[in-house]
Amino acid sequence: MVVRADGLSVGEALLAAPSLAGLDAAALDRRAHAGEIVDIDGRALDLAHPVRRNTALFLYRDLPDEPPVPFGLPVLYRDDNIVVVDKPHFLATMPRGRHVVQSALVRLRRELGVDEISPAHRLDRLTAGVLLLTLRPQVRAAYQSIFAERRAAKEYRALAPVRPELIETVTVRNRIEKTAGDLRALVVDGEINAVSDITLIDPHTGLYRLVPHTGRTHQLRLHMALLGAPIVDDPLYPDVRPGLAALPDAGDFTRPLRLLASSLAFDDPLTGERREFTSGLRLDTVAP
Repeated sequence: MVVRADGLSVGEALLAAPSLAGLDAAALDRRAHAGEIVDIDGRALDLAHPVRRNTALFLYRDLPDEPPVPFGLPVLYRDDNIVVVDKPHFLATMPRGRHVVQSALVRLRRELGVDEISPAHRLDRLTAGVLLLTLRPQVRAAYQSIFAERRAAKEYRALAPVRPELIETVTVRNRIEKTAGDLRALVVDGEINAVSDITLIDPHTGLYRLVPHTGRTHQLRLHMALLGAPIVDDPLYPDVRPGLAALPDAGDFTRPLRLLASSLAFDDPLTGERREFTSGLRLDTVAP
């Protein structure tokens, strides 16, 4: 969970979290003594420890309603500072809500035995593809700055209905906002904060190249829907489809969102070396 107010202790923040409703102080105290409440670096926290707004807290727990995601998490690259993986569909980047154990962060901490691992950026749970994580706290800020300052070149691939007019690249520019508690992002009036280049690269299969120049939540999904080419099996755009959204939580992983973070390139902030990584996943073969 992410702390939403200042002046709270770890215990107060956790007890106020809607996702932990029903967890009383005694149960929380037992979890803390068992070392199950940790910060983003995996360090156990005392309930009385003060925390600031936007601090991430993690309460690891086994959830009986969290079906295991039946896909691997291939490592594309690893050195002393970073690990780059090919995140599958349905696996969250980091714990959130009902998806705790089934996250890339928790899985990699267990598989690699590195408690200090942390994502340098995020992919939506329903989006597959190239994901970069840091292995040491000392380098985290340097790699996170690549994404915060938009110095990373990212490309996506998507399957969607064929719109012949999109064979020529179309640039979508608008303002996107997403409020807490609302499943979908919305286009609103105001200063532009979301820019995407969208190109139909295979009119036979409906394969698109998507290049985001900003990183708003659900940006590519919303922009595709606005162009009349919603991504195949998107449970939110252009309309909410609760039945489709519920499938993975019932253990059905046969209808992934056909959106893939296909490549990531950047100049390494520590060495200056050009780094380029490409996903090995294919949108027409991701479903079991």
